[in-house]
Amino acid sequence: MNAVERLRTIGVVPVVEIPDVSVAVPLADALLEAGVGCLEVTFRTPVAAEALAAVRRDRPEILVGAGTVLTNEQLRAAVDAGTQFIMTPGFSRSIVESALRAGVTIFPGVATASEVQAGLEAGLAVLKLYPAELIGGVVYLKALGAPFPEMEFIPSGGIDAGRLAPYLEQRNVVACGGSWFVKKEWLANGDLTSVGRLAREAAAVVRQVRGSAAA
Repeated sequence: MNAVERLRTIGVVPVVEIPDVSVAVPLADALLEAGVGCLEVTFRTPVAAEALAAVRRDRPEILVGAGTVLTNEQLRAAVDAGTQFIMTPGFSRSIVESALRAGVTIFPGVATASEVQAGLEAGLAVLKLYPAELIGGVVYLKALGAPFPEMEFIPSGGIDAGRLAPYLEQRNVVACGGSWFVKKEWLANGDLTSVGRLAREAAAVVRQVRGSAAA
């Protein structure tokens, strides 16, 4: 399966800030054990690329991407680390083109119909909708489905356990990004028990909405 197919099956994308490289692989283990087989390492900390590379090396079975990629330099670092997908908070044509040239899947962030159209023109079929809750949530996704029936989205921003199911029920949603079950204070304190507990709950919601094939 490609990255999109795997994300569709998994249903949720943990959006994480890795405070220290030593946390990366144990975090991946906690997510895998909970049934969440992917991880988005945000480039908000100096160790992001190193952490991503560590997970790719030591836990190749988990799907790992780079998030909050703002520059072409960060994109190159992520690609060099072995990222399997790229997430950006906004739409940068330069970064999109660089990712496509590098052969890596990219989900640029969009918030307007104009940006969705730019994504179509760039040949993309899946975009990140950000910040999803603040710009209209499920209602906005339904509205985008009329003029853009073939476009799919990965909503992220403001989604939590209580809001997850309505998003997953939308025909144009691949998966949902979220940090509610990978809180940075838990990672800083090494509290992977809490991560595992809430990740299992998120995986259960995915199974409930999408069936037993989701994991």
